[in-house]
Amino acid sequence: MNITAPCVVALTWTLTDAQNEPIDELTEPVEFLVGGDDLLPKVEEALVGQTTGFEANLHLEPEHAFGDYRSDLVCFEDRSLLPEGIEAGMQFEGLPEGATTTGMPPDAIYTVTEIYPSHVVLDGNHPLAGMALRLDLKVCGVREATPEEIGAGTAAGDGPGLVTLASAGDPSKLH
Repeated sequence: MNITAPCVVALTWTLTDAQNEPIDELTEPVEFLVGGDDLLPKVEEALVGQTTGFEANLHLEPEHAFGDYRSDLVCFEDRSLLPEGIEAGMQFEGLPEGATTTGMPPDAIYTVTEIYPSHVVLDGNHPLAGMALRLDLKVCGVREATPEEIGAGTAAGDGPGLVTLASAGDPSKLH
C-alpha cells in the first residue's frame, strides 16, 4: 500500500540535533497518522507515495521543525504562583493563575528554566525550537486509517506524535 493521506504508518527512527547528538530513538515501530496531527509537514512530504521498507535521512531546519526560538515567549513570574517543590524542566500548560505577563499564548506549554527566590523564568518555546534536526526513519508498515483516527487527527492513542514532542530532556516523552 502506498502512503497517502489519510493512512497510518508504523515508523522507527533516530532523531538527532545538527551535531548528531541523540534526542530520541524509536527502536520498535510506532504508528502515526499521515494527514493528521502526528507528523511534521516535511516528514509527511517525504513519506507520501512511499511504501513499507522506505528509508529516509531528513535534515529539518527550524522553520520546518519546531520554529525559530522566540525570546518574546520567555517571561518572569512570581515564585509564589507555582507549587512548592518546583524544579527546572517542569512544564505547565498555560501561565499560572495570577500571572502578570501580558500577551503570552494561553495554550502554550511553559517550561521552568530557572528558579530564583522571588521569581521563576518560564519559556513558552518548544524545547526543540531553534534547532536544526536530523531524522533517520524507516517505514515498517502502512495501513488504512480508521474513522476514529481520522476524526481524532492522530493514531497515537497513548501520546503525541512528532509534532508535539514533549521534552528534549526526557526522551521517553518524545513520541
